Amino acid sequence: MTHVPPPAEELRLLDAELWQLDSRRAQLLARRAWLVAALQAAPRPPAVPAPHTLPPRPETDAPRVQNVLLLLGGVLLTVAAMVFTLVSWGHLGIAGRAAVLGVLTLGVLAAPVPLLRRGLRSTAESMAGLGLALTALDAYALHETVFAGTDGTAYAAAATTALAVLWAGYGLLPRTSDLRLPVPAAVAAGQLPLLLWALAAETGPYGCAAALLVTAGLDTLLALRAAPSAPAPVRLTAMVGAYGTGGWGALTAGLLSWTATGPSAAARAAALLLLAAGIAVGASWRLATQAAAGIGADAAGAASGGPTTGEATQAGGEPQAGAGAGTSAVGAGAAWRGGAAARAPSDRVGGAVAHAVLGALLLVWAGGGLLRVPLPGQWTVPAYLACGVALLAALRAPLPTAVRRGFVWASGAVQAVATVSALPLVVVALLGPLGWAREPWSGAPSDARAAVTVHTPWPVFPTQLLLAPAVVAVVLALLVRDTTWRPRALTGATVLAWVTAMTVPSAFELPYFVALLVPGLLVAAALASAASRPQPWVTLAVGTSVPLVFLALPSQPATLAVLSALTALFAAASPRPRLTPVTAPTALVHATALACATGAAADWAPQHTALLVLAVPVAAALLAARLGDHRATVPVEASGVAAAVLAIGLAVADRPMLALVLALCGVLAAGTAVRPHRRPVGYAAAVLFVLAAWVRLAAWDVGTVEAYTLPVTVPALVVGVLRRRRDPRASSWTAYGPGLAATLLPSLAAAWADPHWVRPLLLAGAALVATLLGARHRLQAPLVLGGSVLVLDALHELTPYLVQLTGALPRWAPFALAGLLLLTLGATYERRLSQARQLRDFLGGMH
Repeated sequence: MTHVPPPAEELRLLDAELWQLDSRRAQLLARRAWLVAALQAAPRPPAVPAPHTLPPRPETDAPRVQNVLLLLGGVLLTVAAMVFTLVSWGHLGIAGRAAVLGVLTLGVLAAPVPLLRRGLRSTAESMAGLGLALTALDAYALHETVFAGTDGTAYAAAATTALAVLWAGYGLLPRTSDLRLPVPAAVAAGQLPLLLWALAAETGPYGCAAALLVTAGLDTLLALRAAPSAPAPVRLTAMVGAYGTGGWGALTAGLLSWTATGPSAAARAAALLLLAAGIAVGASWRLATQAAAGIGADAAGAASGGPTTGEATQAGGEPQAGAGAGTSAVGAGAAWRGGAAARAPSDRVGGAVAHAVLGALLLVWAGGGLLRVPLPGQWTVPAYLACGVALLAALRAPLPTAVRRGFVWASGAVQAVATVSALPLVVVALLGPLGWAREPWSGAPSDARAAVTVHTPWPVFPTQLLLAPAVVAVVLALLVRDTTWRPRALTGATVLAWVTAMTVPSAFELPYFVALLVPGLLVAAALASAASRPQPWVTLAVGTSVPLVFLALPSQPATLAVLSALTALFAAASPRPRLTPVTAPTALVHATALACATGAAADWAPQHTALLVLAVPVAAALLAARLGDHRATVPVEASGVAAAVLAIGLAVADRPMLALVLALCGVLAAGTAVRPHRRPVGYAAAVLFVLAAWVRLAAWDVGTVEAYTLPVTVPALVVGVLRRRRDPRASSWTAYGPGLAATLLPSLAAAWADPHWVRPLLLAGAALVATLLGARHRLQAPLVLGGSVLVLDALHELTPYLVQLTGALPRWAPFALAGLLLLTLGATYERRLSQARQLRDFLGGMH
């Protein structure tokens, strides 16, 4: 039923609702008025025209279009002038042709003046380029008409000289000095006169190379000494010309020096190389001076309180917030200039170093070429090496730092190349003896070279190359004094001296005894020196012992003597704590090799040699126990394990001996497991003992499975009992599962294939005992494993009777039995589910 209020109450409710509606309407009207005012005050977005009414966007700007048009126009006019000059001469006489070209050239060359006055710079540049091309055509026309009988090369030399002077004068005139094309064109034309004069005079390759180098020198002077206000294209053209002509001339001079067959030719080539080196070193000196002046200016500005280049960059790169657009542009320009100025000194220093390296290498080439001619060919590399070492005299010379650095780098490069040239000899001397591994004890070689070339031919390189690593080692040891580089230099000198000493016997075909004696002495000296400084001496000692062992393989007495000596040397050095991690394992390795060699020398069978090799793991175990937690313990133990594995491999062919070796290894492992930090080794000892028992049983031709499984089951169950006593919460699967499965499962498999009744009966008894113990102590593993094996064993024994019973019954009996079984299962389903739940709870409560 609906409640209807009295009229007075209803009127009051209506008035309240109307008042709320009026209040809400007033709020909405005020919000609308504010929005209208905001929209009227905001700028209206520009109307977007339709896509078809948009003007096309230009793909390039007007100055580029202008330059392209001017360039194309100048090119077309030049082509027209060339066609007129080369093709149309027959239609005019001599006077007419000269008048046409002269008037046209003068008019074109005069045109840039009024164009520059009117501000048409690009047009003026195009006209100037056309005028320069016309002057070249005038020179060609002059040769074809007036100087037709003169030598073409000589006339070209004179013409290029005149054109270079004419273009330079034209570009330096007061009214045409603003043009950027004539002076660089004059510099480019100036690259040809000297070379053309040399070709015209038939001075040969020496004269041409000299002309190129002189041209490069003039270009270098122009590029380095040009006023700062000089146009950048002038300096750039001069730099390109200097590198081009200088590189061409230097390569020519270097080839002449390399192919010189007499002192005169070598001297002339050396003079050319000295000229090229002087240009490069002079450029380096100038760049280094300019870089020092730039750095000094920065320092002076900082000292006087003025802005340095970095500060100028910061000031220019961060304009103040109140600056206008003009201030920002000025600041950006200052930032660019400041950054360029900051980079300039470092760029000049890098350029100075590079030019100094180039000049120093040219000096080496010149000096080596002079020394190479009178010396035999085998001394070529030592001659150049001597010149490279002589560059280090610059360290004492009053040269700028960048120049000295370049000389040092060049000297290092020469020494490195000379050292690498000896690498083939070193590689054969160190790796050649490895070939004796396939031919041990085949007879002592005739000399040291024959000892390293058993399967590798000796390189066709002169033995004088070995001077390179020796000289470089002396330089590193004597001249490097910097505290940072001194240890590295000494290490490098040591390695190079070692390489030289190892290669000398085979290089000079010394007796075989010397080939063995030198590495042996090096090992002894390295181990003696390692007492004060382990690295690189201990590494060199180990590295020397490897080729020494292979060098001794051709001779049985040498092999035994070398292995004995190495074992004794490394064992004697092992008491030093800093050497033990390296020397002790190395001594054990050599002792292992000595044991194998001793057994082979005594004509022992491999299985008998294995017992001798086991002495090394025994020594390693004793030494590791004595070392304790020393960092050498793990390498020593690893060496012992490797020797034990080798002994096992040697005894594989003889089962009784293999069982003995495995048992002895198990004893060593058990002794190691006694140490506190090596308890897990006990598992390895157990495995070794089991393997030894199995191998022994196999040697006795024992075929009973339980003979192999019971030695595993009994210790495993004992360990499980001990663990359960220590940790009652441990799972029975972890404690007893492996031990029970090791015997029950293999025995079950054997019982199914055994036609007799003894094994199934004994297996059933053992499974019954395990099941009862599992039920008594509520343990899953014995209960499940024992019960499963007992059921399967019983099924195996009842199978024949079930087969006979099945044959005696009628054919409908199986179906009836199946039906009764299904009815019984259905009738007792709920009871069985309850029992299953109880069994699950019971088993879940076991451990």
